[in-house]
Amino acid sequence: MLCCGRQKVERCGIEMIIKNVSLETVCGITSKLPENEHMEFAFAGKSNVGKSSLINGLMNRKALARTSAQPGKTQTINFYNVNDQMYLVDLPGYGYAKVSEQEKAKWGKMIENYLHKSKQLKAVFLLIDIRHEPSGNDRMMYEWILNQGFEPIIIATKLDKINRSQIQRHIKMIKDGLKVVKNTIVIPYSAQTKQGREEIYELLDSYLEQEEQI
Repeated sequence: MLCCGRQKVERCGIEMIIKNVSLETVCGITSKLPENEHMEFAFAGKSNVGKSSLINGLMNRKALARTSAQPGKTQTINFYNVNDQMYLVDLPGYGYAKVSEQEKAKWGKMIENYLHKSKQLKAVFLLIDIRHEPSGNDRMMYEWILNQGFEPIIIATKLDKINRSQIQRHIKMIKDGLKVVKNTIVIPYSAQTKQGREEIYELLDSYLEQEEQI
């Protein structure tokens, strides 16, 4: 971890000493975005990519971010307050075939509005299933995030579903499929073993440290 000294103790090993987390704000299509005082970190990804599992893992909770047996059910932007230091923001999943085109367009507009207007958004994590080449929707979301002024941090989920010997080849497949910009960060992540979680914590910690220095 990127921490040392007493003043940063709450960040050092954040997964072990999270004092409080809560679902603070839920925004629908017509909702006004909250004017939060703390940094926001958004998580985007297609339905069933493991977004809720990742957010639960980062918050060290089993089921605060609800996973659903029916993909496409998440229709809101959910703001999770972590230790009154930052927000993890769960964006609606995209690409679920059974959702109407009209509904997809509404969700897309909601996500675009958030990415464009949030004053506290510092980074966007885009989740991609490490087992497969990025889909058309994945590529569209990647470009969309870039166009809003962010360089997505790629989280390659489902790491435990492939052999260790396949990891680098599949990471290259994701990078090539998205045509990522140079030096894009790609972090393989397993919801089962939590491999990759420390790397994500270090990134979050670096943003929090920068805020303290301003």
